[in-house]
Amino acid sequence: MTEKASQFEAIYRANYHKVVRICEGYVNGDGPLANDLTQEVFIKVWEHLHTFRNESNISTWVYRITVNTCLLELRKKKYTKASAHLERIAEAEEDLTSTKENQLQRMHNCINKLPKESRSIILLELEGLPQIEIAKIIGVSHEAIRVRVHRIKQGLTKCVQHENIR
Repeated sequence: MTEKASQFEAIYRANYHKVVRICEGYVNGDGPLANDLTQEVFIKVWEHLHTFRNESNISTWVYRITVNTCLLELRKKKYTKASAHLERIAEAEEDLTSTKENQLQRMHNCINKLPKESRSIILLELEGLPQIEIAKIIGVSHEAIRVRVHRIKQGLTKCVQHENIR
């Protein structure tokens, strides 16, 4: 196995599950689409591994690729977003039976309503990434991330409670 291949395998193993969960957050829990996006992310990691400059953690670099890949997909799908979203909601209503699943779906719906940057921040926060790393990925100060995370969480709490009433 080449050095690049073994390095890639280590990166893949360390980051795969987090990348999938971040992608699921962007596509409102659509598992197959999240898996496709995850595959795209790791293809990009493989193709551009030689460009990584070690200026940050490799995981920070991988998450930045993940966020960019997901945002690009959302831009591509924007024209069909409304109909696809309605289809996903209809499918979700049929499939979801337990309270926990309903709560998770409501949270995905609320996260999906966030502006792109806020969505990126909260998905990385939910992955357990340190806020200082999120600040580097997003390109703002650590203090700004702390404030934004607090405000996003407040907004999501209100959103989930509001969706609970419906």
